[in-house]
Amino acid sequence: MKVSDLKNATVDELQSRESELTKELFNLKFQLHTGRLENTSKPSLIKKDIARVKTLLREKRG
Repeated sequence: MKVSDLKNATVDELQSRESELTKELFNLKFQLHTGRLENTSKPSLIKKDIARVKTLLREKRG
């Protein structure tokens, strides 16, 4: 996910994207602990995407 794509989004869109990413991270962690996750680098990428979204939310609110 690129920051330039997110900068044009509204606060509501960013909040929904954050909740989607959080749910996806939960599912990936569950798969990791049950041994079904093939791409083990995916959770760290999702964490970085969540951080990007939260940063943009903070900028737009403040």
